[in-house]
Amino acid sequence: MMLACSLLSYMDRQILAVLSPMILADLKLNAQRYAEIVSAFSVAYMLGNPMWGAILDRVGLRRGMAVAVTIWTIACGAHAVLSGFLGFAVARAVLGFGEGATFPGGLRTAMDWLPARQQSRGVAVAYSGGSLGAIITPLIVVPIALAYGWRSAFIVTGVAGLLWVLLWRTTVDFSAVVASPQADRIRIPNPFERRFWSLVAAYALGALPIGFILYLAPIYLSRGLGFTQGQLGRVLWIPPLGWEIGYFFWGWFTDRFAANNPRPSWLFLSFAVLGVPLIAVPEFRSSAVVLGLMFWAMFIASGFVVVSLRTSALAYPKEQTGLVAGIGAGSWSAVVAAVLPSLGHMFDMKHYANAFLFAGIVPVFGALLWWALTLPERGLLDIDVTK
Repeated sequence: MMLACSLLSYMDRQILAVLSPMILADLKLNAQRYAEIVSAFSVAYMLGNPMWGAILDRVGLRRGMAVAVTIWTIACGAHAVLSGFLGFAVARAVLGFGEGATFPGGLRTAMDWLPARQQSRGVAVAYSGGSLGAIITPLIVVPIALAYGWRSAFIVTGVAGLLWVLLWRTTVDFSAVVASPQADRIRIPNPFERRFWSLVAAYALGALPIGFILYLAPIYLSRGLGFTQGQLGRVLWIPPLGWEIGYFFWGWFTDRFAANNPRPSWLFLSFAVLGVPLIAVPEFRSSAVVLGLMFWAMFIASGFVVVSLRTSALAYPKEQTGLVAGIGAGSWSAVVAAVLPSLGHMFDMKHYANAFLFAGIVPVFGALLWWALTLPERGLLDIDVTK
């Protein structure tokens, strides 16, 4: 059910990206305006993640997830009747706030119900619905949009969300205990802790290529390589497939080689190096090579997600597991919201090389920052301040 939840959340958010050439042309919006709409989602998603993480830690998955999915389903369906920048921005913001519960719920489920040797794979299963949703969205919504108009696609996914809520209510027992006995109050993250910023560095900066490719790849393929909307529907599943495979591979890999390692530096530094080829995308005119590089970048970025969540879950108390996921996904959304309008402007100016260079280098800084923040205390400052 949590896999299905994350699948629906990414279908709802990816419709706009997948159909962006069609929607932008119909509404007469440029790439920068589109990026600002996505940023409205990202800001609300940033705020919603830690809030829902704390709420789920307090009231439990049953009621919390039912409310959250209902909120974002209504927001998704509302897109079908909107026609301007402001309306889309507001609807995306409400959608983003509701979807903030998705990954805190997924991490909470894996950490609560699985033994330590399977928790990374559990995270991968719960989170993989997001990448699976990104894979199947173009295959489903593009034919619908081409046949019945882009508005109909939002109606279809809205109905799917309502069906999930109904099925969820028949799956879980709402009369059962809903919260951890330690969750006697709603907790908020402490932004003055190193463990907070190490999670932000690894997740938000390391996984930036996921957001970059999800939101801007359709525009690059359309404008840079001349893809039609129909052609986009046939190929946009390829990059997220790397994301999907990456979740399962890195979940297995982490359980096998770093299950109880609170500081797997070699993994994060490997991710940083392996993700750099993304910067070469504008050098190629072959769509196969471009899609292959995007596939690889999302495969590597998913490793940042799995390992950062696993190590941070070890660093925080068990009753704050949902909050850990909220910090990670919320900070990622904050970074996406901050940089996407500028990247969209680069696309409008056809400065594609600069945009891909930025997206490929930021994870390197994220890995190095994580490494510095997780050094032992005396490794950072070997001075006895009491003397």
